[in-house]
Amino acid sequence: MTHQRDFLDLAVRLNVLRFGEFTLKSGRLSPYFFNAGLINSGAALAALGRAYAQTLLDSGVQFDLLYGPAYKGIALASATAIALAEHGFDVPFAFNRKEAKNHGEGGVLIGAPLRGRVVIVDDVISAGTSVRESVAMITAHGAQPAGVLIALDRQERGAGALSAADEVRQQFGMPVLAIANLTELLDFVAGKPELLEFLPQLRAYRAQFGSSATAVAFAG
Repeated sequence: MTHQRDFLDLAVRLNVLRFGEFTLKSGRLSPYFFNAGLINSGAALAALGRAYAQTLLDSGVQFDLLYGPAYKGIALASATAIALAEHGFDVPFAFNRKEAKNHGEGGVLIGAPLRGRVVIVDDVISAGTSVRESVAMITAHGAQPAGVLIALDRQERGAGALSAADEVRQQFGMPVLAIANLTELLDFVAGKPELLEFLPQLRAYRAQFGSSATAVAFAG
């Protein structure tokens, strides 16, 4: 899809997506690394917001509000809401504070009240901690978690056979939407002569650490 290619082109151009050797928190040596925190200009954030918005609209998921967990999710949910408005969908959004404010308006939430079907907007899912905290916040306010929207799904298994995204899907029974995933990243790299040297390492890493669902997809 065009928005996926545009997203990956942007990520490579800004070094948000890099190739080489990177030690992850898990201790695994990865041939690629994604850091959405390097999206740090207005034009880049606008482009990323458009990719998030298109992914959400294409999914068909029904939603009433966007929620961005602090800190990266704040900018991402805001940019996605702006991009959705450009499509004619004026959707409210909210985000949380890391610490409750006990003066002024007080509380831990900023933005619209949490109501209806809420999509959580974040950069990636690693251990799933942020998702669990977001789900707890949303349900505590009487709203319904409707899905999670992320930039890149590594489709990489965690402690068990499932990926972090698959664990969220299984635990909460809601979709996890990604602008791009590892499968699409490999297709992208295969079509870029300047990146072809990294393709064997990416394929080897997928073969070694891909989740069970990813392995089935590749086998099919």
